[in-house]
Amino acid sequence: MPKLLIATSNRGKLEEIQALLADLPVTLVTPADLELELHVEESGATYAENAALKAQSYARVSGLPTLADDSGLEVAALDGAPGLYSARYMPKKGATDADRRTYLLANLKGLPRPWDARFICMVALTYPGGDPVFYEGICPGEIIPEERGANGFGYDPIFLVSGTGRTMAELSMDVKNILSHRARAVMAARGGLL
Repeated sequence: MPKLLIATSNRGKLEEIQALLADLPVTLVTPADLELELHVEESGATYAENAALKAQSYARVSGLPTLADDSGLEVAALDGAPGLYSARYMPKKGATDADRRTYLLANLKGLPRPWDARFICMVALTYPGGDPVFYEGICPGEIIPEERGANGFGYDPIFLVSGTGRTMAELSMDVKNILSHRARAVMAARGGLL
């Protein structure tokens, strides 16, 4: 059975992607499975560029078809911030997901609600020596001032998914893997794997 490398060490992302691709006739492997310790600087100016940097670097080192993603939260009231810098939004070394959520809410304090927002995910699928193919997923919603739910990671507990009345962290994995930005991008990418 052919192998596909999922180029992330983020546990939450990995679980979501593995669940979305579990029924495909491929063996999903991780950098940890291959004992790969590769640091790829996310120096791109777009989600696509960052996803491509990761996918191409891992494909080159592993010799395997590779799927990588870059994603972010864009808040309209903050002119699209944190965007590309969602994972490193807080200017504090070693900031946790909870720290970043607190910092985001502090920056929104006093601004009129609703705080419209969207999650964006760009997936790059690359074969060794080839050019990446891109797939995008978007999930609209809004930021709320209190955390709700225990599922998910990152900004999920304060992101109310449009039309659900629930935060991303309140959704079951089955529902999240239909509605989320990552689910939409990875499901689109499945066509490139079949």
